[in-house]
Amino acid sequence: QVQLAESGGGLVQAGDSLRLSCAASGRTFRSYAVAWFRQIPGKEREFIARRADDTSYADSVLGRFTISRDNAKNTVYLQMSSLKPEDTAVYYCAAGPRSFPRYDYWGQGTQVTVSS
Repeated sequence: QVQLAESGGGLVQAGDSLRLSCAASGRTFRSYAVAWFRQIPGKEREFIARRADDTSYADSVLGRFTISRDNAKNTVYLQMSSLKPEDTAVYYCAAGPRSFPRYDYWGQGTQVTVSS
């Protein structure tokens, strides 16, 4: 069992940078793949980034966002730069098996708002 808690969201200006954190419980967290998603009310949840044996990004954030993890701290990060108003959403972290992109654990989300 893994519990996830996001933090670091807030209100920023277009072009700013922001780093989101996702703190995880459990000693087995390092064995999981991790990912970030985002969602705007009324729209489908959007995949952002995944880190397992390899790393992948959505085209919309490629080159601007970076996913990383610190296993010693049981934390996964999403470093965001060159933020755009279109990045405004609730951001969620998730965890699941390394062998397949399925996510069994989810955080509650953190709001990111980018003003123009």
